[in-house]
Amino acid sequence: MSKLDELIKELCPDGVEYKTIGEVCDIERGKRVVRSELALNGNIPVYQNALAPLGYIESPNRPENCVFVIAAGAAGEIGFSAVPFWAADDCYTFDSSNVLNQRFLYHLLLSKSNILHSKVRKASIPRISKDSIAMLSIPLPPLEIQREIVRILDNFTELTAELTAELTAQKQRYEHYRDKLLTFDSNIEMKTIGDICKSISSGGTPSTSHSEYYGGTIPWLRTQEVDWHDIYETGVKITPEGLANSSAKWIPANCVIVAMYGATAAKAAINKIPLTTNQACCNLEVDESKALYRYVYHWICKEYESLKALGQGSQSNINKQTVKNYQIPLPPLDVQERLVRVLDNFDAICSDLKIGLPAEIEARKKQYEYYRDALLNFAATGTIIATDRQTDRQTDRQTDRQTNRQTNRQTDRQTDKQTDSN
Repeated sequence: MSKLDELIKELCPDGVEYKTIGEVCDIERGKRVVRSELALNGNIPVYQNALAPLGYIESPNRPENCVFVIAAGAAGEIGFSAVPFWAADDCYTFDSSNVLNQRFLYHLLLSKSNILHSKVRKASIPRISKDSIAMLSIPLPPLEIQREIVRILDNFTELTAELTAELTAQKQRYEHYRDKLLTFDSNIEMKTIGDICKSISSGGTPSTSHSEYYGGTIPWLRTQEVDWHDIYETGVKITPEGLANSSAKWIPANCVIVAMYGATAAKAAINKIPLTTNQACCNLEVDESKALYRYVYHWICKEYESLKALGQGSQSNINKQTVKNYQIPLPPLDVQERLVRVLDNFDAICSDLKIGLPAEIEARKKQYEYYRDALLNFAATGTIIATDRQTDRQTDRQTDRQTNRQTNRQTDRQTDKQTDSN
């Protein structure tokens, strides 16, 4: 019998109580901060409308070891800060007094993320209300049981974090070689992005007050889905009526899409299917007699920080004219093709879920989700699915280290070979 089974048998043999989050937590909204208040030398992260910090400030308004949920932008996303931080006005936090461990609440919310996202109001800026979170029903086992479940689940997340750190280092190597390959001498012709495109367009958002505009078969892309990858599906679909009664419009496959607003401003993606977009997407239909669309994509990836720095407001929003006027070097098409071939190979090593570290991380995430859902699934009698995974974890750690070493050696060899050949 595992320690968790023993605790359940001792502390709650007849079951656990279920309550809504609103009954056991005060859900508090953060305080607005504008970009001018961010400190150059601050070390306190500011969470606004995404899980990545908006910037840093000199003093916190929330303590360490605190769970938070994004209210707008990346609405419904769940984060946890191990250090003190500043919660801005698009960030909810939870005062759970003495009945709910914050880390336990974090794992609970992750298990209900699909429900949370279903409550997000679909608009140009997605939002989730405090009431939608407050109404979620959660189990309340004794704190000792909560801590034991946290210990087990955190072991899984620790393994994923180790692999993710390795992948981050791998991506940094990729970015180094990408930037080197896309650095040209002064003899290369410079053009604007507008010069090399057949068309540059944005889309629109059907009115959310008309339910008949949503739930159709037309893919409709939002900016939070623009995140450095090829797009084969969208999270929301609209109807022909929604398309006809909005500024949304079809774009062909293989456009380079640049997000203009919100947390993903200046990030890029490529649509591999025809689709429609909201008004915050800048859609580049590249003239392939002048430039390869994947070359344009890799260039925008390289220029992300510079392009984002041209943005305005607290979210660094950019506009269509900013993208259109942005400069791009234009080597001959055969050179572009060689560069794309090398950079696509690098990109696959860092992001393809079928190979290397990305595949291993994806497997670990699924493993975590399986045990999380099992451990948090308290039956009416108080029984719970629990498994002692200590031996498996030790074996998994050894496998991880071996996989990482092999993958890193393989990546280094491929990187050096590809760079030398180019």
